Amino acid sequence: MATTDLTFKEFGKTVEENDIVLVDFWAAWCGPCRMFSPIYEKASENHPDVVFGKVDTEAEQQLAAAAQISSIPTLMAFRQGIAVFRHSGVLQAEALDDVIEQIKGLDMDEVRQQIAEAEEQK
Repeated sequence: MATTDLTFKEFGKTVEENDIVLVDFWAAWCGPCRMFSPIYEKASENHPDVVFGKVDTEAEQQLAAAAQISSIPTLMAFRQGIAVFRHSGVLQAEALDDVIEQIKGLDMDEVRQQIAEAEEQK
């Protein structure tokens, strides 16, 4: 599966309607972003059960601000609509595959319970 360009309008729907969504926040002028792009594209081919989105932070400044992106590339991962991973900087292919496998293996009932407990402590 190829990557999908996400806009502010499509972002929420994409995250909510798919089990696992990875989002690469990038910009054309960013050298590390250009280094990460082929790694991300290859991972999208190796994991057809995962949605791979890309957000151009220059074109989608409102979305980048809403996601609190302060450095790029930043990779965010969502599972069942819940943000479960965030990393700024380039990930090598093996590390990206490892992150994806860990996300696939998450017990989402446990994740939701941890979120609820954290909310109660506020």
